[in-house]
Amino acid sequence: MITSTSNNKIKNIIKLCTNSKARREQNAFVAEGVKMFIEAPSARIREVYVSEGYLDKITGITDKSCLNKLENTGYETVSDQVFAKISDTVTPQGILCVIDRQAQDIGQILKDHKGRDIRILAVENVRDPGNLGTMIRTMEAAGYDLMLASEGTVDVYNPKVIRSTMGSVYRIPVIYTDDLLRDLGLLKKEDISIYAAHLKGEEYYDCIAYGGRTAVLVGNEANGLSEEAAAMADKLVKIPMQGQVESLNAAVAAALFLYMTRRR
Repeated sequence: MITSTSNNKIKNIIKLCTNSKARREQNAFVAEGVKMFIEAPSARIREVYVSEGYLDKITGITDKSCLNKLENTGYETVSDQVFAKISDTVTPQGILCVIDRQAQDIGQILKDHKGRDIRILAVENVRDPGNLGTMIRTMEAAGYDLMLASEGTVDVYNPKVIRSTMGSVYRIPVIYTDDLLRDLGLLKKEDISIYAAHLKGEEYYDCIAYGGRTAVLVGNEANGLSEEAAAMADKLVKIPMQGQVESLNAAVAAALFLYMTRRR
């Protein structure tokens, strides 16, 4: 059992939780919680850490899915005090794992969907981890295929983003681009229609007949989309507002668009 935070493995977990550069260099991230462990693809799990307290408790739990998976993956036990140091939550569940990041290629995804329906959420400089995680979770629920994110967007492997996805991060490809305008142009060349959520929209979002090859473009929480990104859209689309509300939370706005684009 690991009982010291000076242990090199513990130091590395803390680094992966707090440092996006370390996550990129090691091509790995940390996922915490029972649900995140159970849903993690076994082939991508590098390491599993379980608190002493959780290990004592799990043997008495009726649902054996977590225990069975732990037996297959193997794990290391850490003291409750050490687990509290590596946990990113106020009330740790007592289990976390180190997961391999999965490389994604936009060209290959577009090739796989050649001549078929594809739905993409493109985000520009979304900074709030909760918003990004909620968007990814909603994408899976709405049947979306890909998230395209500008480099200014919060790291998808930030622990708060991971937690907000509730497991969807394992199944929704997220590709960061160093040139969002270039890749939006690539989507247009593939006959994918781009609809930008914008306060100066020409039409309301629920008055459009969306096709099967659609991309929704959502901007920064405070500033919206840049003029350059908005100019790449085939159409600027707005959500009707009443009262004194000027705009919606970015994740809420995205959710409305994602579900509306599924309507034929």
